[in-house]
Amino acid sequence: MIVSIAHLGPSGTHTEAAALQYAAWFTQATGEETQLCPYPSIALSLRAVAEGEVTVAVVPVENSTEGSVAMTLDGLWQIGSLQIQSALVLPIRHALLSYATTTETIKTVYSHPQALAQCQGWLETFLPAAKLIPINSTTEALQHLAEDSTIAAISSQRAAQLYNVPILSDAINDNPDNSTRFWVLSQQSSPGGCHTSLAFTVHDLPGSLVKPLQVFASRGINLSRIESRPAKRSLGDYLFFVDLEADARTPAVQQTLAELTTSTATLKVFGSYDVLPTGERGEE
Repeated sequence: MIVSIAHLGPSGTHTEAAALQYAAWFTQATGEETQLCPYPSIALSLRAVAEGEVTVAVVPVENSTEGSVAMTLDGLWQIGSLQIQSALVLPIRHALLSYATTTETIKTVYSHPQALAQCQGWLETFLPAAKLIPINSTTEALQHLAEDSTIAAISSQRAAQLYNVPILSDAINDNPDNSTRFWVLSQQSSPGGCHTSLAFTVHDLPGSLVKPLQVFASRGINLSRIESRPAKRSLGDYLFFVDLEADARTPAVQQTLAELTTSTATLKVFGSYDVLPTGERGEE
């Protein structure tokens, strides 16, 4: 059996690099073959695994510079049936790719919104007059380069090698320790691990958020992240994503989750998982 892995494409994206890392780990751990399946958006990657087109999807969830990836969180909540199998963290190194010979002639820069944001300081310093155009992925940006030598794209070193595009400037991300956390999602039950991710909504009453937080505090469960997202129903209506440093398979956490259902309006547990080791050092 070949395990199919959905990821944001085309080839050369940072998410593909994460998918390759996961594929290598999975093959070594199980001996099974894998096949990477690029999709044009994160949403389509999530839908592919939810509808059974692929076995798993590798998606970005949080960047150290720009925070959470809204499309991943929103899609996970809306689909509701996907479970996190594992996580992996990769350093992200952005490069400016162009057929131009100098940055002075660059008028337009294409890239994924996250990449543009992660390089905002560099762009303001070296390309203050350039028009910044967000698109679906860092690799998709490369298709515009042949049109005009005044166009540049923020992408990866690997993409430059794959598509034989010159690197005009390397390591342009503002934070040298820039990194992204990825989740591996599937329809299978979560395998368990030292991290648990969930989301919930609360009733529109005073102190409604305090009650579920007190449930965790009273049981000594540490929250490594809590974040609100619009519930997309009405203004002021939010849902909350939470990461726990705990395994949902343990009786103590199971009791906590049972108690949590009484202080939330809707609760979705996306599973417990571990962070996989990676061999990346400074490349995406």
